[in-house]
Amino acid sequence: MELSEQLRRVAEDSGLGGFGVAEAGPFSWVRDELERRLREGSNGSLRFTYADPVRSTEVRRSFPWAERLVVAAWGYLPDAGTPGGRRAGTGRIARFATEDHYRGLRDGLASIARVLHGAGWRAEVLADDNRLVDRAAAVRAGIAWWGKNAQVLMPGFGPWTLLGSVVTDAPLPPSVPMRRDCGSCRACLPACPTGALVAPGILDARLCLAYWAQAPGVIPRSLRRAMGDRIYGCDDCLEACPPGRRLLEAAGQRRGRVSLAEVLGADDRGLRRRFAHWYVPRNDVRHVRRNALVALGNVGGRGAVGIAAGYAGHPDWLLRAHAVWALGELGGSTAAAAVRAVAARERHPEVLEEIEGTLAGC
Repeated sequence: MELSEQLRRVAEDSGLGGFGVAEAGPFSWVRDELERRLREGSNGSLRFTYADPVRSTEVRRSFPWAERLVVAAWGYLPDAGTPGGRRAGTGRIARFATEDHYRGLRDGLASIARVLHGAGWRAEVLADDNRLVDRAAAVRAGIAWWGKNAQVLMPGFGPWTLLGSVVTDAPLPPSVPMRRDCGSCRACLPACPTGALVAPGILDARLCLAYWAQAPGVIPRSLRRAMGDRIYGCDDCLEACPPGRRLLEAAGQRRGRVSLAEVLGADDRGLRRRFAHWYVPRNDVRHVRRNALVALGNVGGRGAVGIAAGYAGHPDWLLRAHAVWALGELGGSTAAAAVRAVAARERHPEVLEEIEGTLAGC
């Protein structure tokens, strides 16, 4: 108990928003659910904890010596982003990704691990790691409850948290799980712009805009208008959550925004440096530009047609394809002429398909 209290004080002093201890046994029902979604394909191409459901739900597969998980959270409001709603020519970033908010979480967990090491116990930090379903650990450790938006909620922080754990062989007393849930509230489900929350607690990644912002390849045409001004992540279900909404109001409704012209005008090195904390498929920033082109087609302001027309001649077929779509959405004679100019020289089948769909709508 003395060591547990010491760890709790360290967590609080490190700015962590929650502290609990869970037994390191298997999360069997979580494994069953991951495997079910893999069978039906609702994970899309997501790997992460889906890559090996056994490993991600049985901590002892990676750490045979594990006895406990010391679980903590980092609340990333109110400092995430800048004030304001949608503005022409800008793209929206989900609040968790406006900066590397995981840094504070990792630093706090590292402080906990140092105390455990100093007391003679083994300890290893797990944060944003596919060897653990961190939401399941948080619920078992009593710091959060399962939300209907397929995430977890914490008292005082709502859904605006990042989660992590320290695996240890110290036989700390386990915390008591919360007897709490979302009750009759279903506000998050209809708030999803694409209906990706197909049932309470069940997310179909194939419809999730945050998923597509991180997925490789072509964003489906059927989802591009719903992407709106998003270029990374989606906060809609969190904003609709009553605890989440109250915290946002207290924080001044801040949002992360970037200039689409700046993103599309930057070189690879600049984009990698600016968004180093984002997950980008194969670390290829073409996907950041792809997302920005979709946002440009939806909310592009003055000069957007010129930017999209420039990308319609880009060497990368993926960017040409999304630029053609953006031109079709922006409309006008200049945009139509740019699409026809691309059509006269294009050979890539994916881009030709985009041109055909765009010209059909002109």
